Amino acid sequence: MVTMAECRSALDRLSDNLAGADGDVRSAAALDRSLSCHITDLDGTFTGRLENGRIEVVDQHSGPPRVKAQIRLVMTAPDLLALVDGDLNFTKAWAGGRIRLEAGLRDLLRLRSLL
Repeated sequence: MVTMAECRSALDRLSDNLAGADGDVRSAAALDRSLSCHITDLDGTFTGRLENGRIEVVDQHSGPPRVKAQIRLVMTAPDLLALVDGDLNFTKAWAGGRIRLEAGLRDLLRLRSLL
């Protein structure tokens, strides 16, 4: 079973990957937005910001997000780890309902290069 600590580590790795990216990916990650990631099977949420091409986690709590972030991710812990490790294709998981991404239309259009 995956733990919240392993999920936090995965988010840190994802942040490092975004920071090291270039081209369209780096441009898309350069947003300055509030962010939440709800891990459904562990019923926990990470909140923070996507800014300067990095994900900065500032809080972790039990349950669903307490406030509506500008970019919202919802998935299971194993899916988060598989996504960050490159074993899960985001687009297919999103289309299949395994991962939910909610954001404003402009943000979705900009984030599409990350997918």
